[in-house]
Amino acid sequence: MMTSLCTAYWQAILAQGICVGIGSGCLFIPSVAIVSTYFSTKKSLATGIAASGSSLAGIIYPIVFHRLEPKIGFPWATRVIAFIMLGTLLIPLAVMRVRIMPAQKRSLFDETALKELPFMLFTLGVFFGFIGIYIPFFYMPSFALRKIPGITAEFSVYTIAILNAASTLGRIVPNYVADKTGPLNMIVPCALISAVLAYCWIAVENKGGLIVFCILYGFFTGSFVSLPPTTIVTLSPRLEIVGTRMGMVFSACGLGLLIGSPVAGAILGLGNDFLGLQLFCACTIVASAAILYPARVAKAGWRFITWA
Repeated sequence: MMTSLCTAYWQAILAQGICVGIGSGCLFIPSVAIVSTYFSTKKSLATGIAASGSSLAGIIYPIVFHRLEPKIGFPWATRVIAFIMLGTLLIPLAVMRVRIMPAQKRSLFDETALKELPFMLFTLGVFFGFIGIYIPFFYMPSFALRKIPGITAEFSVYTIAILNAASTLGRIVPNYVADKTGPLNMIVPCALISAVLAYCWIAVENKGGLIVFCILYGFFTGSFVSLPPTTIVTLSPRLEIVGTRMGMVFSACGLGLLIGSPVAGAILGLGNDFLGLQLFCACTIVASAAILYPARVAKAGWRFITWA
């Protein structure tokens, strides 16, 4: 709501950056943590379904804003989205309850995690992953307009919706498989495929290729959001510290997001070609996959068929 009243840049930073950023973090971590406590089996699938809500919103909100802003202006288009958020958030506020209360107050930071190699490698891996994975989500409309023949400004907006629609499935299907194979066994190949797709982005030259890329990339990168919560559970020796460790891991993810998109924009600003931005995106995801696999080995050994 406050974003709709902004008239200066610093106000937008406070409202959209700090307020929405803190609010989103406070919503996401308890949501996935609470859901996992209600399941003894199929935790990954349950968490994936819960995490798919944000990508579903990523389909709706850009289209709502794009359609309403020319008709009712920026302030009221923003308020409409805020009212949708308020209405949908009333549902979890009414029904979500903590199933098991912790025996004691949780600490903000778990020092024992620093001594566990699988957990530290996993945290570093997802940090590098979050630097790169969202770059196409931010820059795909600009890429489509400037690099793909025949793309209109109207269609370029829908590239975000395509990415998020595919990401919705990508947060559910891999999680369903992860209940059978283990979340680390699932996130490693998804990270590797995402890296290959990021390099394939360089070769996209027409509308068909753009749509196919958006679908595949959105699907496989969806696992970066939905699989970490259950992976953290498998890497934690006790359930009492899962919440603390989720906060630690997703703080690293947030730092990665803070770095990735601005750096990509700075690279793009050096010239009119998207090649540097695409290589930065691909190389950071490669680094993520290269670190996540040793995390999996440190947890369960070299045999990939082992549940991990």
